[in-house]
Amino acid sequence: MKCNKVIKILGVVVCGFVLLLSLIGCAPAPTPTTKGNISFADVGWDSVQVHNRIAGFIVEHGYGYEIEMVPGETIPLFEGLARGDIDVEMECWVANQREAYDKHIAAGDVVDLGSNFPDSWQGWLVPTFMIENGDLPQGVSAKDMSQYWELFKDPEDSTKGRFYTGPAGWEAQKVDEKKFKAYGLDEYYNIFLPGSNAALAGSMVAACEKGEPWFGYYWEPTWVLGKLDMTKIVEPVFDKGVWDQERACSWPSTEVNIVVNANFPDRAPEVAEFLSKYKTTTAMANKVLAYMQENKASTEDAAIWFLKEYDSLWTEWVPADIASKVKAALP
Repeated sequence: MKCNKVIKILGVVVCGFVLLLSLIGCAPAPTPTTKGNISFADVGWDSVQVHNRIAGFIVEHGYGYEIEMVPGETIPLFEGLARGDIDVEMECWVANQREAYDKHIAAGDVVDLGSNFPDSWQGWLVPTFMIENGDLPQGVSAKDMSQYWELFKDPEDSTKGRFYTGPAGWEAQKVDEKKFKAYGLDEYYNIFLPGSNAALAGSMVAACEKGEPWFGYYWEPTWVLGKLDMTKIVEPVFDKGVWDQERACSWPSTEVNIVVNANFPDRAPEVAEFLSKYKTTTAMANKVLAYMQENKASTEDAAIWFLKEYDSLWTEWVPADIASKVKAALP
């Protein structure tokens, strides 16, 4: 009986102490809770990494989820998305991964939430000054490039020109190989694989700054095409039959969509709804990427810049209470 009384007295004392602490503002802060983890496919180019961090900041600070950026290359990460190892891909370039996309959409492994930005482009380029100084003709076509290989001599093989494609693992690199065979350019050029996107962009910038020839693949939105004056190589109008058989035509209209694992909308319906409203443009992306380049900013810095610069845009993607939480978290 005495023990019971002592326990009761101690309980009252402890409760009173906690109450006193809370009244004077010294009570321990409650441990923050989250709703779980949401992972993003962090593919190796700047625009997708910025979009991941814009969406990630909103998801973390607005909706209360922990976020994870999973690095890797296009197809392996998309397969991870289909398996459920990854939740969100903010830039699914559908044409570049058509086979995997069609397969997993048909199987119901992934869900397409719609376009992130609808006005992107990809293809082959040369510096505009090569046309202006008469080295290349106006409207130079892919097939014409066999006549001009000597302008682009490979420094490691003087018998052929050099063409810069995407790094190994990019679907664009595989497409370029098929295009070269279809156009007969493999007889005239070596396809050079840079080690990274930075190396690919760097090769273009270095050539243009020195006034030297450059021939290769690139896309927009990117800071480099915002900075440099480049001209697109003409290819035949896109034809699905030709594309499916040998790729000897322009790239199809580029869909850059937000795709999630099929289970994700049930697990995080409010986030899936937000992502379905997430809409930007190539011009916006070019501005963000130019900000990064000019200020030597990280992708995290660029995401914060976007959230401040385009306040009136992203606040339309989320409810008002979520927007308030995100704004309060901005540095």
